[in-house]
Amino acid sequence: MYKIVIDTNVVLSALFSSKGKSYQLIELLTAQALKDVHYNVISVPLALEFEEVLLRPKNRQKYDYFSEQEIRLIVSDIVAISHKTKLHFLWRPFLKDSFDDKVLETAVNGQAKAIITYNTKDFEGVKKYFGIDILTPAELFDKGVLP
Repeated sequence: MYKIVIDTNVVLSALFSSKGKSYQLIELLTAQALKDVHYNVISVPLALEFEEVLLRPKNRQKYDYFSEQEIRLIVSDIVAISHKTKLHFLWRPFLKDSFDDKVLETAVNGQAKAIITYNTKDFEGVKKYFGIDILTPAELFDKGVLP
């Protein structure tokens, strides 16, 4: 199975628009989870980051049609449709941003094949040292590894 870890910016993008690849990816992950197939990997630190970032006032302005409770439910839904992993090994600091290290640690501990992000440059060296692909949502769909 081709396991992935979605970065926070992908979730943000899915909230901004229902027309993009991020939204399509969340919909695909949800549909597959209903068949008891979980492609996405999540950890407690990453889920907490999702919630913290999605609830920031500057982000909330962009999707003010969601209440705070609905945002929390969206994060809970993402957790529900994901394979849960514990972080046994920490790699901090490996990347420039500690938030990105949470994504990397989730991917490594969850044995993911790819990190899905719009900030591919933030994950410099990950492919070389960990063998994990760094892809945008569009690149993931182009790769054809998910149904």
